[in-house]
Amino acid sequence: MFEMTPGWLEFYPNPSKPKFVMPKGAVDAHCHVFGPHNEFPYAPERKYTPCDASKNQLFALRDLLGFERNVIVQATCHGADNSALVDALESANGLARGVATVKSTVTDAELQKMHDAGVRGVRLNFVKRLVDEASPEELSAIVEKIKSFGWHIVIYFEAEDLPRLWDFFTNIDTTVVVDHMGRPDVTKSADGEEFALFVKLMAENSNFWCKVSCPERLSKTGPKALNGEQQAYLDVVPFAKKIVEQFPDRVLFGTDWPHPNLKDHMPDDGLLVDYIPQIAPTAELQEKLLVKNPMRLYWPEAL
Repeated sequence: MFEMTPGWLEFYPNPSKPKFVMPKGAVDAHCHVFGPHNEFPYAPERKYTPCDASKNQLFALRDLLGFERNVIVQATCHGADNSALVDALESANGLARGVATVKSTVTDAELQKMHDAGVRGVRLNFVKRLVDEASPEELSAIVEKIKSFGWHIVIYFEAEDLPRLWDFFTNIDTTVVVDHMGRPDVTKSADGEEFALFVKLMAENSNFWCKVSCPERLSKTGPKALNGEQQAYLDVVPFAKKIVEQFPDRVLFGTDWPHPNLKDHMPDDGLLVDYIPQIAPTAELQEKLLVKNPMRLYWPEAL
């Protein structure tokens, strides 16, 4: 029987039109599709059950917010069955790329099918409350298998785990994209020791990219009204702005729609878009963050 994990919120039903106008060709570089469960069942081994969030709802949101393309990331609730992801990619008329989840037993034929649909990366998840962490041997086997397809690796981890994962991460010899800035603790300083380690990871490894996404997931203050205007997630801004300004050619932004595993508040996706100029304050930085960088990574053939 389908029942969403108790306490979780469904996505914001009527998002506002953003005040910030996207540059032409903007890409939402991190979003998901969930189910619908009656067509694409959730994995039996999942650690959570989300609300359904269909490809058509995602594409409608894309258009409302002013994005032109999506990068759809396989959700852990679907495990290594990428059917919903592939279906969404095949329905997107070339305007979506994907990041899959695979096991080390995946075949070249299966990878080729996903590549033909638009998959360009594989996600490795190290967040223990979401998945059971695979062994280093299995993860290394996955990294080797995807190299011949020219795919990259996406890694999702929490800041406290970076020291123990450092050696594994820095030995990956292909492009690596970090989800959500490595989930920093924003109650600490953006100039502090913990985030400095993440900045060091980016600085010393030119193959590493970063998604400055999910302020709604990292923030402790949430959206706040200041001077009569709604300004979002101010406690996250110093972290994201630092990464955007120090590594402008290796940053991406995504909405994370439909925002799974949130209990305190569900973000208005229009407000999330209005967060962008706080972390990328110039037109040049916005163009790189939203257009040039994701196109270079996911649609290089279109450049």
